Amino acid sequence: MQQYFFDVDDINLSEFKALCSQTVSSEDYHFSSDIQKRVVIYEGDHIRSLISSPQARKLKTELHHCIKEGPGVMTVRQAFSDTKAIDQATEIFLEIIAEEKISKQHRGDHYAKPGENERIWNALQKFCERDTEAFVAYYDNPVLCFVSEAWLGPFFQMTSQVNIVKPGGQSQHPHRDYHLGFQEDSLISEYPISSQILSQFLTLQESVAHTDMDISSGSTMILPFSHQYPLGYMAWRDSKFIEYFQNHAVQLQLQKGDVMFLSPALFHAAGTNKESSDRIANLLQVSSAFGKTMESVDRTKMTKLIYRVLLERKKSHQLRQDELQTIGASVIDGYSFPTNLDLDSPMEGSVTETIWAFMELALREEWPVDRFNECLNEATMRRLP
Repeated sequence: MQQYFFDVDDINLSEFKALCSQTVSSEDYHFSSDIQKRVVIYEGDHIRSLISSPQARKLKTELHHCIKEGPGVMTVRQAFSDTKAIDQATEIFLEIIAEEKISKQHRGDHYAKPGENERIWNALQKFCERDTEAFVAYYDNPVLCFVSEAWLGPFFQMTSQVNIVKPGGQSQHPHRDYHLGFQEDSLISEYPISSQILSQFLTLQESVAHTDMDISSGSTMILPFSHQYPLGYMAWRDSKFIEYFQNHAVQLQLQKGDVMFLSPALFHAAGTNKESSDRIANLLQVSSAFGKTMESVDRTKMTKLIYRVLLERKKSHQLRQDELQTIGASVIDGYSFPTNLDLDSPMEGSVTETIWAFMELALREEWPVDRFNECLNEATMRRLP
């Protein structure tokens, strides 16, 4: 019988190396203009000319193949045909950063210590609220829409986090991204390998260059084909895999208006900024429409109701050890996301405290119902936009 559950003891560097040693053939990418360091390059003007043509479906197939069976990464040059929209957005982003720094509200980061760079959480909504016309000019981009649909299909949902790496900002450790790239190994091992593989089909990472990015400015380090390693979500923290990444990762030079698209499962990391100016990127995370329940449910209200029952059972020593798990699995919004990362940003690691962990603590310490309800309300409000 095939194995479906694994842990960190099962990761295999030799298998990883074999996958990452694959080559890219130009015969597979008829619509591309170039292949550099095993990264497929497309021209924005060419894609725009094909979007409404009979060849659009073939192009979508090629793009999907590039992310899935291919190197897992592509770059579209001049994905933004008019860089005025980029410059206007950059000015707005800098205004928002300046205002948020004055507020002195401490915001964590996924892969950098606070203060090592600048980040805007939920830049999508903040941009839209600040200057709607500029927002429309920016996101009225057929290339972004077309490539996102090539990977995720229609009705995808966009989010955005602006990242600025300051001069002297150090490179990140290699990592994978949302969903499972944010979780600890102990939790990842609870997911069957089929779900781990499925995870990478639910999002697409897109990095919009808001400044010219030479390699010396710390353009993203990427390891082509690394997304194909099934156990990669448990491997990226391993020192041997980190060393292999550092020795084999590649970087491309990007111009303002270029966009890099990559699988969330691709091993990647921001490079060290050795220049004298900031490196600015708008990190777009595009999510599949399928990551939703069929019905809208008030889980906060239900959690309050079951807590009262579970607390009474705990006090009377009738609460089974697994009872929170069995009941809570159907009720509690136990996942870390989505959340409001301005109010609920991760201070340690890559995820925020979950409602699940919060309820476990309350039961363990036998909080009164009123205290639990009040704290749950506060935790719920932190997750709202």
